[in-house]
Amino acid sequence: MRGDTIAQSVDLTSTPDAVFAVVSDLPGMGRFSLENLGGEWRHGATGPSRGATFTGRNRQGRASWSTRATVVECDPPTRFRFDVTYLGVPVSTWSFDIAARGDTVTLTETWRDNRPRWFAAVTSPLVANRAEFTARSIAHTLSRMKEFLEN
Repeated sequence: MRGDTIAQSVDLTSTPDAVFAVVSDLPGMGRFSLENLGGEWRHGATGPSRGATFTGRNRQGRASWSTRATVVECDPPTRFRFDVTYLGVPVSTWSFDIAARGDTVTLTETWRDNRPRWFAAVTSPLVANRAEFTARSIAHTLSRMKEFLEN
């Protein structure tokens, strides 16, 4: 619940700029994610920048919902982080850290659960074990990003 954090990394044969372009393309995130379907930048934003907001579309089984993301850190090509809310309630923080390591790049995706306890209890029928699902989802996302960036 609140405060749970999961981080996983993958080494890529790519450039930091190419990796940053992929992780900061929130409308395109649906091609990698188990849950997120993409979405739209809001209020005139056309891409990632500190303070930009984004409406994300999500689906789990038959349930679907939208969230609001606010970019809180945008430091190309090394870090991209955003906070997610649902109906104004804090849900999570997602971050992507990109580190050049010789001929490879290490990409680390981190999720922090920001849900208040009462909200976690209300949403648990949707995904009974959010942390377990998110760990699987991050592994899937990183694998798909690696495939995309290396082919």
